[in-house]
Amino acid sequence: MCEYGYGHGMRSFLTKEERIQILKDYRESLENEAKGVSERIKELEKKNA
Repeated sequence: MCEYGYGHGMRSFLTKEERIQILKDYRESLENEAKGVSERIKELEKKNA
């Protein structure tokens, strides 16, 4: 995640609302990643049981 968009053709300064949305999107991404990790752990535990 590139919060300020350096090197991606975006503006250098974002509004408060834009920063909030970026953080919410990032949080959602992390939550989805955590769900995926949990599912994978369950799969591996079943195979090793």
